[in-house]
Amino acid sequence: MPETGLDAFTGVLDGPMYVVTVAAGGERAGCLVGFASQCSIRPPRFVVWLSTANRTYRVARGAAHLTVHVLRRDQHALAELFGGESGDRVDKLAQVAWWPSGDGSPVLAEVRTWFVGRIEGQIEGGDHVGFLLAPVEESPPGDGSGDGDGDGGDGFAAGLLRYSDADDIPPGHPA
Repeated sequence: MPETGLDAFTGVLDGPMYVVTVAAGGERAGCLVGFASQCSIRPPRFVVWLSTANRTYRVARGAAHLTVHVLRRDQHALAELFGGESGDRVDKLAQVAWWPSGDGSPVLAEVRTWFVGRIEGQIEGGDHVGFLLAPVEESPPGDGSGDGDGDGGDGFAAGLLRYSDADDIPPGHPA
């Protein structure tokens, strides 16, 4: 792959991996995402970037909400399903346990840290579009940190599935 002009910078980054799920217009979808971040404290906001080549992006364009799930290192198989399979060929959500959030967006049963965000806007970004999310529902307190105090006392933050842990997954579609 040719150098992007950011390779030296992004090559040292090793951020967490997420699975984003969505339901809209009688369709549901989900994908593995490596581009996402909190972007505001007050009001709380988070942005998740979806590839325009991805079925999840196409479903998300008609959605009011997205669910963002934080993966642990021991959830590599889940990352492979949502990152290595194309939603154009496979119903990924048929292969995992999930329940509908209050707005109907799928919440993956085996992921303990997640939030549902109302889509506040979209940001064009080349081959990805950023979905600006306002949190409206989240996993119960303590599910992510183990001890309830938010400091990652059970090693949860150290056990996150990172970009480098998922670089062996061939993408379900070209970027």
